[in-house]
Parts: sequence; C-alpha cells; structure tokens
Amino acid sequence: MAAWQAAWGQLRYSVPEEMPKGSFVGDVAKDLGLQLTEISDRGVRILDKGRTQYFALHGKSGHLVTAERIDREQLCERVQQCVLRCELIVEGQMQVYGIQVEIMDINDNAPNFREAEKNLRVSEMTAPGSRFSLPEAHDPDSGRNSLQSYDLSGDEHFSLAVQAGPGGDQRPELVLAKALDREEAAFHELVLRAMDGGDPARTGTARVRVTGLGANDNAPVFSQVEYTVRVPEDVPVGSVLVTVTASDADEGPNGRVKYSFKKITERASEIFQLDADIGAITLLRSLDFEEGNSYELEVQAYDGGDLSDTTKVAVTVTDVNDNAPELTVSSALSEISEDAPSGTVVALLHVQDRDSGANGQVRCSLDGDVPFRLEKSYEDY
Repeated sequence: MAAWQAAWGQLRYSVPEEMPKGSFVGDVAKDLGLQLTEISDRGVRILDKGRTQYFALHGKSGHLVTAERIDREQLCERVQQCVLRCELIVEGQMQVYGIQVEIMDINDNAPNFREAEKNLRVSEMTAPGSRFSLPEAHDPDSGRNSLQSYDLSGDEHFSLAVQAGPGGDQRPELVLAKALDREEAAFHELVLRAMDGGDPARTGTARVRVTGLGANDNAPVFSQVEYTVRVPEDVPVGSVLVTVTASDADEGPNGRVKYSFKKITERASEIFQLDADIGAITLLRSLDFEEGNSYELEVQAYDGGDLSDTTKVAVTVTDVNDNAPELTVSSALSEISEDAPSGTVVALLHVQDRDSGANGQVRCSLDGDVPFRLEKSYEDY
C-alpha cells in the first residue's frame, strides 16, 4: 500500500484488491492535518462517487477503510488502471477533499479455457506442417498476473505454435510435426496448458483429443450401374420412386456418402427430388404420361473427399386410363336431298383419346334407328 499527500485538495491511495472489509486504506486525518476531535465535532463523512459504498471513515482513528471486499476484475474489466473515487466532506469547515484509490491487481485468477475439451479429426494423409486452431484461455487479471504463455504435452506427432492476434492476444495452434498412421495409433491425447506470470504462477488446462482418420483411398461405388423403374402416372405425390445406394470402404468422413443430381433437365428437376443422405428419389408433383413418359437422371455419390461415382436412373411412366375420348365435328352438311345416293358423306368426325395403347383405342357407334352408318377414313398411330 502507498499513500500520497493531498495535492490541490486531492488524496491518493492504493490498496490490493480482495482485502477484507474494514482493511486500512489511508490515514486521512493525518494527511489532511485534522485532529480526531475535529472529525467527531465537525461532521466529517465519506461520500462515494458510485452506487456502492466501497470506503468508510473510522471515526476513532481517522483512517479510511474498506467498506466492502473489492474485486478489481468485476469493477475494471479490460481497464489497465483501476481507480475508485470518493469525497471526504468536512461539514464544519464547508470543505470537500477528493480521494482517489487505485485498486491493485493480485493474482487471484487462473487462466481458464471456456472450451475445456477439443476434438480434432485429422486424416493420415494430412501433410506435416499443417495447423489446427486450439482453444484460447482467458485470464481477467492484468499485467504479469494475466496469461503469459502456453505449452503442450502429448507425443512426437504434434507441436505447439502461438500466433499473435491483432489485439496482441496469443492464439495457440496445433502443428502436425509427423504424419499420422492410424494403424499405429487411432487416437492421440494431448494436454494444452496456459500459464500466467504470477508468483506463484497459476495454470489452466484443456484436453485435446486427435482422432486419426484413414486415407481417402476408396471411392464410393453404386450398387447398380443403372436403375430402371416403371411407375404409373397416377402415383401419389411424395412417393419414393427408387432409392439409389452407394458404399465406400473408407472410415469416418471419407466413407460417409452423400448424393446429388449430376445431370437433370429443368423440367425433371421440378418433378423429382433427391434425398442427399439416403439417396431416395421422391415425386414432387403429379406425373402425366401424356406430357412425358420417360426421364433419364444422372445421380452422383461423393464422399468426404473428392472421390465420387455416378449412376443413371431411368424412370418410365406407364399410362393410366385417365382421359376420355374426345369427339369433334370437323365438317357437316346442314341439309341433304332425299334422293342422295347411299354412301354420300354427310359429316366428318374426328375422335381421339390422349391415352396410349388399349387405353387410347376407341370404338364408335351410332345410337338409335337412323339412316346413317359410320365409316373409318383413316387412323392416327
């Protein structure tokens, strides 16, 4: 603790943080030349500048003491110099003396990792020298009592590098010093330690678990070179038409297969949907045989790396008898002579059915006892 004589009516003291309530801060009576009798007779009191009363005046000794335990980190986070201000009022003299109390940091906080455990997945094909970010520690103390350094304990495959951030903060990185061999060790357990500069120093730790991944040396393979599916045109929307499947012999992300359309027309993209995770192709909207009776899609399976395989999906839409025949009168006589010879054409009729095959074949007949017959002139195929 230190005290400075009043200058221009100011007193300045310093006190370590976390002192118990009632701890000595400064001898106000002596520094201001006040007699103890004057303190009691003239109504001397302390007025704090903030909402909390951190200081009090001990009437019998004339000492300024702490009225609360003071936590510097709570009061002055990210502030290099933490100063509290109060006033000593001598009502009998109508005088006010300003008091500044600097709260000195003590090493009461250890570096702390918000992320106490870090899991990394590293392929055995990763080149030595590759870097991976590690959790950062935080220490609310200031100066030498704050975070000063990191170190790493583990094995020969890894080393530690610390980069300086834009604000001067330290950012630890894991460096692959030696290529991994999954057959040699599937997991690597490391301990990252952060240390401050206190005396004694305080430390915080985080555990780093590195999982070695097999090399991505196998491409996905579809179970079929081509998938063929026949579906009726009235299949409900949302139905799964076909599910394509591919397998990958690699482990971990390198063996995890995803699916996507590699080649699809704009029209087909409005009709079919592909589930990227399971390879199911579902129907987005109703099919219409008369609008399109076949579709060819190309599906790609790809793994966590750059390897892939493709397959074709041929969708054939089968016709359903969902259209009635349509009859139109192309031309007709409004009247006919009673002596017109047999075989005289009185009307040209056109009949069609948009369905195909048997569903599109029509038979025509005349109802009632009329003096006309039907003759087919030509047929569309």
